[in-house]
Amino acid sequence: MIDSLTGKILKKTPDSIVICCGGVGYRASVPSSVAGALPGVGSEGTIYTHLHITENDLSLFGFDSEEQRACFELLTGVSGVGPKAGIAILNVLSPSRIALAISGGDYKSFTAASGVGPKLAQRIVLELKDKVAKGMAEGISLSDLGSSAPAAAVGSSAQAVAALVGLGYTSAEAASAVAKCDPSLSVEEIIRIALQGMATGR
Repeated sequence: MIDSLTGKILKKTPDSIVICCGGVGYRASVPSSVAGALPGVGSEGTIYTHLHITENDLSLFGFDSEEQRACFELLTGVSGVGPKAGIAILNVLSPSRIALAISGGDYKSFTAASGVGPKLAQRIVLELKDKVAKGMAEGISLSDLGSSAPAAAVGSSAQAVAALVGLGYTSAEAASAVAKCDPSLSVEEIIRIALQGMATGR
């Protein structure tokens, strides 16, 4: 299993990257955010990889973080979600937004991805909701879902969800309220805005 590749970037497009490691150029399909996150052509960069194996094909997918890769693997574990759909979802939603959408039952967010219709979006939320909501409430990152060891929180949004759950709200209620807040805000601001929104029924 190829876990990651570090080497000279030979080529970048919005949906793929070629990286040279030990004289071998590896081409990986990537979400659109990856090209922007990596340094320019000719520079050295690192991608975290997932090798997708089928009867007739071997496809390499690259990501700019372990969390993004874990999110891709979580999504493609859902029946009907193939690698193309997984990449399409990551093109329009960050891992933290995906976690919040799933936990809050917001399937419509996934329909913004190319090739993801309402039925498939609802299946994603249905199959992953309990797992993601539990992980967020416990401050477990996407890359640690399914692991028995708790890890650091995924960010301000996840910490806010955990705090709201501690106040007595359900994971779904907390995630839905936090999803409406700007994730760049501090934990305290997100909690304050989320509480205001739930108090007014927004």
